[in-house]
Amino acid sequence: MSADGIAPNKAAPILVMGAGSIGCFLGGVLAAAGHPVHLVARARVLQALRERGLTIGDLEGRRQDLPPARLRLHEAPPAGLRPALTLLCVKSGATAGAALQLAAALPAGSVVVSMQNGVGNVERAREAAPGLQWRAGMVPFNVAELAPGHYHRGTAGGLAAETDPALEALRPAFAAFGLSLRLKPDLRAIQWGKLLINLNNPVNALSGRPLRAQLLERGYRRCFAALQTEALEVLRQAGIEVAPVTPVPPERFAALLRLPTPLFRLLAARMLKIDAKARSSMADDLALGRKTEIDALCGEVVRLARREGRQAPLNARMLALVEGWTQRPLPYGPRELEEALGLR
Repeated sequence: MSADGIAPNKAAPILVMGAGSIGCFLGGVLAAAGHPVHLVARARVLQALRERGLTIGDLEGRRQDLPPARLRLHEAPPAGLRPALTLLCVKSGATAGAALQLAAALPAGSVVVSMQNGVGNVERAREAAPGLQWRAGMVPFNVAELAPGHYHRGTAGGLAAETDPALEALRPAFAAFGLSLRLKPDLRAIQWGKLLINLNNPVNALSGRPLRAQLLERGYRRCFAALQTEALEVLRQAGIEVAPVTPVPPERFAALLRLPTPLFRLLAARMLKIDAKARSSMADDLALGRKTEIDALCGEVVRLARREGRQAPLNARMLALVEGWTQRPLPYGPRELEEALGLR
């Protein structure tokens, strides 16, 4: 609920802080449903949106074109705006700074939902801006920027977030574009489940291939499975519950990944319903020379392992490989990546 107790409606504005691929897609969905959506984005994104407008699409063939005149674009959170809800979509490393910006611009008590990767963003945001109401959220699908201003959802999955009346009111808007929204009092187990799936992001980024093509290479899947298995062992030792975010439970997922490709293709047919254009956001970050979220993924596993008095060497190696990309900006083949992780 907003600071004045009003749930979102089509007259109440919604703010998207950090309108990159995910933020533009979610903001576009809500704007297409009639909500006044304000997008705060980088200069590169703002220029494209001002010149071309915003186009969103998905693997089911939906498409919505929003002309520039329908967009409310900002370089920073606009002063005086009283949004019914704010979606925080910045990269994990920018969480604290974005939270401070929001605290300076929004009324006290405003609801902000973290639609970010990782598991610690709400805590970091709350520490930086305790006067706002923070909620955790989870986006399970990949969104690729096909062209400036054109954002495409290439994989399936429904949104999830902590229970709040402001989010409840947005269900119809998301449903109109084929997206479900699951609300739960505690999202921690789902966030860890998503993090396990996101451990494929660095594999995909280093492969230089689209997601579907990468997943059809057994060597890459073995790397993904090894990272997951190590993370699951750490989570079990820490006593942390992990909720499934795919039809396959986490404890069986790695075994599925390790199967020979013909069998994997057969048993994982539903998982492989991925648009040929889909790729991980980390792949986009590497291509554009931006800082990645590897620390919020593999780094989170490494830190949890240390707190438990153990190590997570595979996730630590993957962290180093991604952070060292600028010294070796060339894709890894499947066998090469296995060797780099010490799996061969």
